[in-house]
Parts: sequence; C-alpha cells; structure tokens
Amino acid sequence: MLQQFDERNRDLIVNVAGRLVHRDQAGVSPFDSVVQGGDAVWEGLRVHGGRIFRLDEHLARLRRSAHALGFPVIPSDAELTAEIRRTLAANAMTDGVHVRLTLTRGVKITSGMDPRLNQSGPTVIVVAEHKPPVYDESGITLVTSSVRRSAPDSLDPKIHHNNLLTSILAKIEANVAGADDAVMLDDRGFLAETNATNLFFVVSGVVRTPTTRACPEGITRATVLELCASEGVPVEIGDWSLTELYTADEAFVTGTMGGLVPVVQVDGRDIGNGAGPVTFRLRDAYAALTAGSGTPVAATP
Repeated sequence: MLQQFDERNRDLIVNVAGRLVHRDQAGVSPFDSVVQGGDAVWEGLRVHGGRIFRLDEHLARLRRSAHALGFPVIPSDAELTAEIRRTLAANAMTDGVHVRLTLTRGVKITSGMDPRLNQSGPTVIVVAEHKPPVYDESGITLVTSSVRRSAPDSLDPKIHHNNLLTSILAKIEANVAGADDAVMLDDRGFLAETNATNLFFVVSGVVRTPTTRACPEGITRATVLELCASEGVPVEIGDWSLTELYTADEAFVTGTMGGLVPVVQVDGRDIGNGAGPVTFRLRDAYAALTAGSGTPVAATP
C-alpha cells in the first residue's frame, strides 16, 4: 500500500462544521449531502514549514466547483483559511502535513437527491494529518484501467467533486495487478490521467501532458507547466495515445499528495531507463519552490 497509518495521527483533532473534536468522536449527519450522494467538493493541501503552497489557487478551484454545482452559500476564502488554521493549531501541526478540505452542500430535511431539500449548510470539514509524500521517490508502476474518465458533457472534470467512484474502481484494478496506480483514458481512448494524479511524459526533451478535457486542472500540474517555462523546457499539451507513453524517454506524475514522482513502468513496459534528467530537474525545481513559498497558516518554532 502506498499509504500507511501514522501513529502520530491516532489522536487527531478534526474540524466538522466548526466543531473541533477527536477523530473518534467526529460525526457527519446521515442527512448530509456528502453522505446522501457525494454532493460535495474538496481540495488536498500540503503544509510546508507553516505555509500552504498555492492556497489561493486551491480555494479558487473549490469555490468555482461549488458555484458550478449551484451551492447557494459558499464560505469566503478568509473563513475557510481560518478553519484550516484552527485545525492545525489544535493539532500543533506546522510541517509535513496533508489537509483534506471538504465543502458539502449541507444537511437535508429528508433523504433525497433534490438540492431544495438542503435547508442547512454548507458543511465545512477539515482533516489535517501527519503525512509525508505517499509515493516512492525512486518511481512507481502503472497499469491501464478499463474504467474511463467521463466526458465533459457527462461529469465535467473541472468540477472538483467528491464523486470518486471511477477513481476507486481504477485503483482496485491497479491493486489486483500489483501496480502502484492506474492510467485512465478518456472516452475516445486518449490518455487522461491516473486515478490520483496528472500524467506527464518526455520525448526527446519535450514534456508532453494530456489536455484537461477529461481530467481535473491540477494545481501541481499547472505549477509544473510554469516551471517548464521558467526552466526553458519545451511543452506540448494534446491528445496522446498509450503507445506514445510506452515509448517515452521518461514519465512522471504530479499531485499534492505525492509531489512530482517518476513512472518507471506502464503495463509491463519499462519507461526509458527509469527516472530521467528532465524529471529530476523539474522535481528539484518543484521542491525548491514549495519549500520557499506559500500562505502562512501555522507558526513555526
């Protein structure tokens, strides 16, 4: 398993609707929309040295997603940041922390899918855990899932929603195959992303990545594209086939949970000679950027 239980998280204080409680005493109403139909949006945040990298961009995506789903009330960035700070302070957390921020439509007056039944809310949930990057820095293996990413006219990936069953089904296939994660294709058979990360590969020094037609507009993905520009690394964004990934010189994935990590094998095909020079160059640049910038959320010693 890529993730394991960390003993430091045994007595976490979590934040549900502004209430700070022990993880074992926390509760979400069975009438909450996140329980009733996955009707919620979320962000994954990482705390480095008392700061959250690209917090403004994460909160902007959360608010866009909630607006697209027609949430009648959306807390301000200041309100959400205050709840994150309260949660980190309650756990005396300053570094090496992953924060899961969830905003649900709220609590319904009776079971049902009709949003008009939501007459209390929204519900803000903040879970902060001691958690190092979840992937092996030496590289991960992938298999291609039979589960496809939805087309934008079915469930637009630009809504960062809690309906994650396709990702879970793809992850199950990766587990069964003994791989770390799964490549997911779009409805036309082109590369989209993995079940948990955005996907990049390198051909003759050029970094290629799929469009966001069938995958979320990742914050880390956008950061890597900015780093490519600043480092003078050429980039091509387009529709790419599995064969192009199989025959790439290098490949890597990006995400808040794992940062930038090499891909060494896909469907039993070795990718180049393993982690390559472009991947290492971008990973070092990303590490330097995240270590030295971000929104202050916790006082450090």
